[in-house]
Order: sequence, then structure tokens, then C-alpha cells
Amino acid sequence: MAKDRNRRPTGKAPSTPTPFDEARDELFQHIMRCGVIDSAPDHQAEWFNETMAYMTERYSELSEAQLTELRTLGTRFAQPAKGKATSAA
Repeated sequence: MAKDRNRRPTGKAPSTPTPFDEARDELFQHIMRCGVIDSAPDHQAEWFNETMAYMTERYSELSEAQLTELRTLGTRFAQPAKGKATSAA
């Protein structure tokens, strides 16, 4: 109850995720679960081809541009983290 008293009404209804947001989140979850980050580049390409075919069927409301953007985001997400460059002073 104490938490409810401290809430401030925002006047906005809670937002629902768009189909693109749902597809992006699902793709990122698949990438993490399937170990795509640690796989060879040719395996990643094959995995993305198959997964994007699935996503195209699952999220038929997405446009070609959104599907292309989704693949680009997924490809970037699947790349290993880059270390910080150290500067020599």
C-alpha cells in the first residue's frame, strides 16, 4: 500500500510495444539463447537467414524496410563486444 501512495499519476496509459519492438526483443532473445555471438561468421549468416525467414512469417505486419532494419540490429547485436581503446598519454 505504501508504494501505491507514492506513485504519481502520469495521465498516460501504459504503452504497448509495437510489433517491431516485439520482433526485435524476440530476435535478441534468440541470439542470446542460441549462442550466435560465439559462432563463426558463416554460421551466423546461415542462422540469420533461417531466423529472418521465421520472423517474416511470424511478424507478417512488418514491412520489408522494418525486416531489413531488424536484421541489421540483430547482426550488430551478435557481434562480440569491442574493448575500450586505451590512449597513450
